[in-house]
Amino acid sequence: MNDLKTPELTVSTRDRILQTAEQLFAEKGIDAVSLREITAAAGVNIAAVHYHFGSKKVVLEELFAIRGRPIADRRLQLLSQIRRDPRGKPILEDVLRAFLKPALEAPADPGGASFVLLRARLAFEQAEVRRAVIGKAFDVSNREFLRTLREALPELSADDLHWRFHFLLGAMVYTMAAPCRIESITDGALDTSDSAAALTKLVSFAAAGFRDTAITA
Repeated sequence: MNDLKTPELTVSTRDRILQTAEQLFAEKGIDAVSLREITAAAGVNIAAVHYHFGSKKVVLEELFAIRGRPIADRRLQLLSQIRRDPRGKPILEDVLRAFLKPALEAPADPGGASFVLLRARLAFEQAEVRRAVIGKAFDVSNREFLRTLREALPELSADDLHWRFHFLLGAMVYTMAAPCRIESITDGALDTSDSAAALTKLVSFAAAGFRDTAITA
């Protein structure tokens, strides 16, 4: 994954703006941060932001392109390696693992922790912003996963498949954000920051949910 935190002497104005914006968005929320605050913290003038990006939305889109593209690309790479049963149907657990693994491992990448917080905060931004920014980064790969999930679960209606994928996304983002609620409830007995354990448990949980015909309305 690209690291925005390049050495101070070699960082460009554009990269400095992106690095600063990512940190401020993650700490304060996207709506709470203005372009002027970004430029002040980055030590550049407002004209530099308009020259390189034009708007805060474009800054967000670029951050998600830099951070999100490697996740999407890795997902598709893993998807191409999934197993299939003797009838040619994709193995559901393999599909889910290919989707979840790159995201759950993202916090360990350089700068990944800030991106994970930013991704979680974006869930509470205006719908138009969410669709534009997240959609641009992940829609193509997500549709490919939905197509493969449909192959694995042909008995599900399109609505049921989409709802269950929606719930999968929610569980994934919440786990990525590591709010430490279960750590508090269990007095530290569980560690949800353990990405390998989280992946195993979430794949098992999601597979049961996708397969359960009892929850189909």
